[in-house]
Amino acid sequence: MQLRKLASSFVVLAGIIAGSASAFAADPENTMVITLKDGDVTVELRPDLAPKHVEQIKKLVRDGEYDNVAFHRVIEGFMAQTGDVEFGDMKDGYSAARAGTGGSKLPDLPAEFSKENFKRGVVGMARAQDPNSANSQFFIMFDTASSLDGQYTVVGDVESGMELVDKIKKGDAAENGVVTDPDRMIKVRIAADGK
Repeated sequence: MQLRKLASSFVVLAGIIAGSASAFAADPENTMVITLKDGDVTVELRPDLAPKHVEQIKKLVRDGEYDNVAFHRVIEGFMAQTGDVEFGDMKDGYSAARAGTGGSKLPDLPAEFSKENFKRGVVGMARAQDPNSANSQFFIMFDTASSLDGQYTVVGDVESGMELVDKIKKGDAAENGVVTDPDRMIKVRIAADGK
């Protein structure tokens, strides 16, 4: 009887520990945490799909490049785009006209397309017409858009906090989702690095 109570207590304790750990992906080195105005969004990065893109994202995160960067293009029912570290960082003011046209000081990346589907919560890399032009900008899907499948690089999946992504200020549909006075990524970190 005593052994049964002890085993039962262990199961409850294991459940509590597992519940607190579920806020992060299985691998903290490939877990990106984006702090928004309403809380944290946890993204499982996918080096199995896009190793070069994930490596570049992690470098930009660790260099603090994504902190205070605007969600410059947000289209209801489609996606929220951010990551323009050149023109979207809010440090020297914000220009909706320029946001979305920049990248980072790092080189553009060769495409790493996969068979993953673009559905709600998927994180993909933005690019210009050239498939090998992704750099720092990425987007989070609000819904499925199969037209993007095989055309853009998937770099991750939102693990928790998608309800916070849904609250990001939307842009003007007539202006292709350009946002005036946009929400931003307040802070971005890799879980393995701590707070």
